[in-house]
Amino acid sequence: MAFGGRITLVRKRKKITQSELGKLANVSADIVGKYERNEMKPSIETARTLANALNVTLDYLVGDIDTTVFDKDITKRIEAIIDMGSEDKNTYS
Repeated sequence: MAFGGRITLVRKRKKITQSELGKLANVSADIVGKYERNEMKPSIETARTLANALNVTLDYLVGDIDTTVFDKDITKRIEAIIDMGSEDKNTYS
C-alpha cells in the first residue's frame, strides 16, 4: 500500500477528518487530500509530523513495515522491555 493509502487507512480508523489531521500536522485539508491521493509527497519533516499526529511510526507510513497500524505507544513499551535488565525481564514474564 502506498503512503497516501496508509494515511487514509489510519485517519479513517481513528475517525478524524482530513481537516482535523491537517490541523494536527500544520497543513491544509487540501494538502492532506493530495497526500492521500498520492498527488504530492510531503517533506520528511511533514511526513514525521503526520506520523506523530496519527500516532504511528514513520516506518509504517512509508511502507517499511507492514503491520496494519504500528502504534507508537506499543513501540515505547517494547523499547522499555528491551532496556530492562535480565532480572527485571524474568520478574515480569
